[in-house]
Amino acid sequence: MSFRFGTQSGLTRGFTLIEVVIVMAIIAILALMAMPMFFAKVPRAQVEESLPLAEIAKNAVAAYYRNKKALPADNATAELPEPAKLIGNYVTAVTVKDGAVTMTFGNNSNSKINGKKLTWRPAIKLDTPITPIAWVCAGKKVPDTMDAGGVDVTDIPRDTMPAFCR
Repeated sequence: MSFRFGTQSGLTRGFTLIEVVIVMAIIAILALMAMPMFFAKVPRAQVEESLPLAEIAKNAVAAYYRNKKALPADNATAELPEPAKLIGNYVTAVTVKDGAVTMTFGNNSNSKINGKKLTWRPAIKLDTPITPIAWVCAGKKVPDTMDAGGVDVTDIPRDTMPAFCR
């Protein structure tokens, strides 16, 4: 007596239609469970990819403050191009106003952040000879011994902000 795995009377046996349908249903359920996690990461990744644009403006504000001991009123004062000329894949403008740096999202950005803003405010420790600037992202609390410049106009959803902004 010989046994052959996967054969029945010499014919190769495959999956039945019901087995294939069950496997496809399980795969579909797993994919549906994974989709929301994927879609939640896309806007956050776009925000994080845009951070170097804000760094350009933050560096200009810090340099202006080191030289003048005051915060720049706008992009021109900080010696930056006008807001609509500091753009990227997901950013339509980077604006400096009273030292605060605000990125406006648009262009190819996800609909969850399109038209929304993210602001960094400069926090300065007064009455110190060397005054470094710490940057306060979005609505984060300003350290007690520091004063922050500008106004926070952040309106992007909290779950799309980088981890250090939440």
